[in-house]
Amino acid sequence: MPFGYNGRRLVVDLSAEKITVESPEEKWYRTYLGGMGSIAYHLLNEVKAHEDPLGPDNLLIFSMGPLTGAPFSGSGRNAVGAKSPLTGGFGEADAGGFWQAEVKRAGFDEILVRGEARTPLWLWVSDGKAELRDASHLWGLEVAETEAKMREEVGEKLARTALIGPAGEKKARIACVINDLNHVAGRGGLGAVMGSKRLKGIAVRGHDPPKLHQPERVAELAKTLISRIEKESKGLHDYGTGAMMDAYMATGNLPTRNFRDGDFKEASKLDAKVVKGSYGFGMGTCYACAVACKKEVKLESPYVVEPHYGGPEYETLGALGSDCGISDLAAVCKGNEVCQRLGLDTISTGCTIAFAMECFEKGIITKAETGGVDLRFGNAEAMLRLIEMIARREGIGDTLAEGTLRAAVAFGGDAYKYAIHVKGQEVPMHEPRLKKGLGLGYAVSPTGADHCHNIHDTVMGPSSYEGLKPLGIYEEAPTFQLTPEKVRVTKTWIEMRVAANSLSICQFPPWRFVEYVELLNAVTGWGASMHELVLIAQRTLNLARLFNLREGFKASDDWLPDRFFEPQTSGALSKTAVDKAELSAAIKGYYGMMGWSEEGVPRLETLQSLGIGWAHAKM
Repeated sequence: MPFGYNGRRLVVDLSAEKITVESPEEKWYRTYLGGMGSIAYHLLNEVKAHEDPLGPDNLLIFSMGPLTGAPFSGSGRNAVGAKSPLTGGFGEADAGGFWQAEVKRAGFDEILVRGEARTPLWLWVSDGKAELRDASHLWGLEVAETEAKMREEVGEKLARTALIGPAGEKKARIACVINDLNHVAGRGGLGAVMGSKRLKGIAVRGHDPPKLHQPERVAELAKTLISRIEKESKGLHDYGTGAMMDAYMATGNLPTRNFRDGDFKEASKLDAKVVKGSYGFGMGTCYACAVACKKEVKLESPYVVEPHYGGPEYETLGALGSDCGISDLAAVCKGNEVCQRLGLDTISTGCTIAFAMECFEKGIITKAETGGVDLRFGNAEAMLRLIEMIARREGIGDTLAEGTLRAAVAFGGDAYKYAIHVKGQEVPMHEPRLKKGLGLGYAVSPTGADHCHNIHDTVMGPSSYEGLKPLGIYEEAPTFQLTPEKVRVTKTWIEMRVAANSLSICQFPPWRFVEYVELLNAVTGWGASMHELVLIAQRTLNLARLFNLREGFKASDDWLPDRFFEPQTSGALSKTAVDKAELSAAIKGYYGMMGWSEEGVPRLETLQSLGIGWAHAKM
């Protein structure tokens, strides 16, 4: 494998405590790239139908793309995949940091983990070699302490880590995998899969990155990107995400009290500018990235917050803050740190707590069920207590660790009305009543509601549409309607985000879509086209769709929670809701544009046109 890749895949069988190396052909890499594309291929091929996501026969995949670890902004990304214990379907989440670049430098493009260890283990990967080590002494430790002990054990202060905390060990279905202490593959409960396999973490050190086909061209592109940051990414560079909380509230796009309300007058207290001004310790970054958008927070009172766990991004400020009716910024910063320490996805955690708060408000659960915790909206101490209880599966936390869908079933009564999820995955902090294309994206996403491989309607301006011209879209679609033109734009945007997740490149650096292809060719020398990149994204989405259909998902699962078909109780969206008929027509239109039947099943001819006709038999 001459450029961009190592041509080596590390395969770890925990049951047999055996490690082997596979060498995929270049054709395989060019067909699926890596990241999300690779995960879709592996899950459909190697996980049997209806396997227990927390059983030994689930497959855990750490996949780097061709751009991972290349010397330009946005290349510090990898994907983690498995059958999701949260949704029971296709599970994929992406993370930044430095760990993934270290894996490429250590000589591998992917790490596949099978089986289940008899006792806790961790994996040490160094310059083309790998070994399993005992992790019994690490089991139960928080993330930072685990990393420190791993580094000490191998004598490598610069070893990079991907870890789970106690939440993953306890198999909380909203547990995450954490790179380098503060970069998180959050969605889908993949930390629980790692915990079920008794794999505490993977530490890596490498010194030999894959060769680049055109290093000079890579350097030119990297400089071009850096020149844009001051103009196009200054807000991210200065504050990270979450620096427009008042504007989000004013438009109705700030989820408040379990996506019910529209007014949160304390929104400005949660703004990223306040985070940096009051508690800012610095701005961290990912491998080779000049955007440097990662907040680092340090507090000594009223809570102690360590900066190596980063700081709250917009999703966390919303999920642990406004969605729970909480404006205490110090508590939200502490809640973020506790989630990082213990290994919980802040989005699902915050949404699940908000759901429980509304159930408490409605009398569905009482202090008898909460163990005396006053679970009213706005109670910051209750939020912090529940995070600990969820991670350690204590008291009501044992139920909430299952996620909102299963918790609603357990609570009974009308609890299901307040479970805000798609396919079992909690909805991120973006409002489908306002962003209609995003709502469509939530509904049809193979992972359940996801904001990363999705469109954000309200930021689709002239520059966004300029980037779509090479993909054949020459006119802007309505911002607040789901016309066929808007469905086409949404479908195309989703495909380019899926392509980015397969390339393993971050969406925050202001790369143009055409530059994805330029970067790919400069790294690999393939001479690929934009058309080829679109086909890879379409393969990925079709394979993920087939996996979900095989696991029992139906077209009826491509839908939004009932709450979004009603207006918010106040504020900008107090007279605005998702129209069921409009959404239904848009979903059918999306199916047709994807080459799927009216029931959302990929047609054999569609798969054959993508070169994956073999997948039809896997459904």
